[in-house]
Amino acid sequence: MNRFRRLRKTETLRRLVRETQLSADDFIQPFFVVEGRHKKEAIASMPGIYRYSVDEILKAVEAYQKVGGQAGLLFGLTNKKDSTASQAYAKNAIVPKAIKAIKKEFPDFLVITDVCLCAYTTHGHCGVVQNKYVDNDKTLPLLSKMALAHAEAGADIVAPSDMMDYRVAQIREDLDRKSFINTAIMSYAVKYSSAFYGPFRDAADSSPQFGDRKTYQMDPANKREALKEAQQDVAEGADLIMVKPALAYLDIISMLKQELTLPIVAYSVSGEYSMIKAAAQKKWINEKDIVLESLTSMKRAGADIIISYYAQDVLRRIK
Repeated sequence: MNRFRRLRKTETLRRLVRETQLSADDFIQPFFVVEGRHKKEAIASMPGIYRYSVDEILKAVEAYQKVGGQAGLLFGLTNKKDSTASQAYAKNAIVPKAIKAIKKEFPDFLVITDVCLCAYTTHGHCGVVQNKYVDNDKTLPLLSKMALAHAEAGADIVAPSDMMDYRVAQIREDLDRKSFINTAIMSYAVKYSSAFYGPFRDAADSSPQFGDRKTYQMDPANKREALKEAQQDVAEGADLIMVKPALAYLDIISMLKQELTLPIVAYSVSGEYSMIKAAAQKKWINEKDIVLESLTSMKRAGADIIISYYAQDVLRRIK
């Protein structure tokens, strides 16, 4: 007679038969970079996460590497916003500066950059706005210029998060034309218009100044649309496909894992992080255990890579 509890008797036995394991190879840590020097700014809605100036981000990357971290996703903030997001694609902008500094100090560290205009525009939307509507096709050249600026600075992977149609094709074409054929594209292919993004918008100062992003980000009720979006980005030249958010969309991760052959990336977003932090501060949950359980569920669902604000803390625990 089968007694399933036999294989649960001890921790050693449970680890031996465990189906899903987290490792340092699974994780990407997001970093926020700001202009200036000697800045390490706490983010009130995301305890333990900071905005760093370039000199300080080198210390943060070093600390992350010491626990086994190998890859980071950079988000930039600027003091010079305008309607065309000119600082998003300027060669001397904050993200290119950070890329160069990181690559000089840590050449083997994998640098991924977010490609989107929202944090650089006065209106806070992810593209060129005309008559309070985001113009898809006029946005594409600016996104491509941003990706090129990052590639020229040394980024290994560019990650368009804007959700404009055909932006992967535009970026891939322009990267190849400029001989950046080995710069990979991690597409935010399946990015839902989610309430889980609130703390991030505080961190990146990227809240829209009017309306919302529902005309370009996906409806949370739609599943089949996610497959269409992902397949289109694969056809346009994406190298990795992301689902964002992660925890409320495990069914989407699982579906794409079955349907696609590219690596699937799950983004465990700011709202997921902040809810756990808030509940832990109230002592309503065991923070360490719930974090591992949540992240394991993403890998179990099919994620090959997990972007998480908890990456550094988790690596300390599983190292």
